[in-house]
Amino acid sequence: MLQSAWYIIQAIMTTESITITRPDDWHLHLRDGDILKSVAPFTAKQFQRAIVMPNLVPAITTVRQAVDYLDRILAAVEGTDFEPLMTLYLTDNTPAEEIVAAHKSCFIKGVKLYPAGATTNSDDGVTDIHRCYPTLEEMQRAGLPLLVHGEVTDSEVDVFDREKVFIERVLIPLIDTFPNLKIVFEHITTADAVDFVMESGPRVGATVTAHHLLYNRNAMFDGGIRPHHYCLPVLKRERHRRALLEAIASGNSKFFLGTDSAPHAKSRKESDCGCAGIFSAHAAIELYATIFDDIGALDRLEAFASFFGPDFYGLPRNNKTITLDKIAQTIPDSYPMADQSVVPLMAGQTIPWKIKSNHDK
Repeated sequence: MLQSAWYIIQAIMTTESITITRPDDWHLHLRDGDILKSVAPFTAKQFQRAIVMPNLVPAITTVRQAVDYLDRILAAVEGTDFEPLMTLYLTDNTPAEEIVAAHKSCFIKGVKLYPAGATTNSDDGVTDIHRCYPTLEEMQRAGLPLLVHGEVTDSEVDVFDREKVFIERVLIPLIDTFPNLKIVFEHITTADAVDFVMESGPRVGATVTAHHLLYNRNAMFDGGIRPHHYCLPVLKRERHRRALLEAIASGNSKFFLGTDSAPHAKSRKESDCGCAGIFSAHAAIELYATIFDDIGALDRLEAFASFFGPDFYGLPRNNKTITLDKIAQTIPDSYPMADQSVVPLMAGQTIPWKIKSNHDK
């Protein structure tokens, strides 16, 4: 009887601290110039590595440009051990030779597919995936992953259906044509995407953002238009959010952490044509800890944040740890960013987890 009572007490106790292998961010926007200098330290504080998106102006389309960008990132996080993992921006005419050079570089870990016009700085993206087939063939041969912004841009397709239609029109034919091509379906937002990833072979994985786990599309219209909840792909119905939560709680290794943290100045978000993007790098791992704790799956956080991503990319797991305490912290209303400010995810709100320390295992 006493033993049973002890188990009951243990079951109702709350976890006050967790230590996990230092995580990685497999989808990150750092921008450039003074904005880069402002936002990069947030990521370096929490993550060992991050896949950095190439949608600058001009876009990072060559290995030479990627080298220069890498140098600027490293200068912005000088004094840390943060490792940027670089990507190239796929165009209709990216030469196969550039893929060969990227593979030889060792620091370029993927090539990003933006359908032209789909999101921020995507005007030079792909207009017809068939034009990229020689490049994709070389990527398949080299084992270089294709990182996909999975939305069609057909104006006749409802904005809330663009991910589903992309799966039908682009992704299914793509994996049929290139069965050995590694594909990361980034920032998935729908139950359709969850089903597609789970039903596909081991060469298809997906990243999941904190904001798509925290909110459904009502958040964009809570008491009026909420521009700081506007992102692409847009937030979806509650049933889709629940499908994402079930996917990460399942412990399926196909789903891993990718913040899609995308900083825009407050003035550019709060304008007559507000930019798409949510800045979450300020408290990313704490937000994910909050989510996993809320759904009773805190024991699954480490694998999602620290194991599944490097395993998919064929990289070693990190050998340091990060500790989070269950201590409430209030997110600032804004952070300085270059000569302006950026409004973070959950600005002004309190979350229950806070980073304590990093240390060697």
